[in-house]
Amino acid sequence: MKGIITVLGKDSVGIIAKICTYMSDRNVNVLDIAQTIVEGYFNMMMVVDLSESSEPLASMASALETLGRDIGVVVKLQHEDIFNAIHRI
Repeated sequence: MKGIITVLGKDSVGIIAKICTYMSDRNVNVLDIAQTIVEGYFNMMMVVDLSESSEPLASMASALETLGRDIGVVVKLQHEDIFNAIHRI
């Protein structure tokens, strides 16, 4: 099962490290990552493999939102199918 993580907020040191550490601690593999910084604002999208994690997606999504608030960014984790359905044109 794949998930999509999006991160948006003011740029600061350690955003990628903190998100990736959280995912690694839960045996989630990062398959692809893209990030940009535009005029001091950080934007990142990650495709992750959730199949080896024993933690439920909803629990990880909630914890990532909390982590994001703690570091000053907005973090969302969605199942790949939900992300695709929402962003279909």
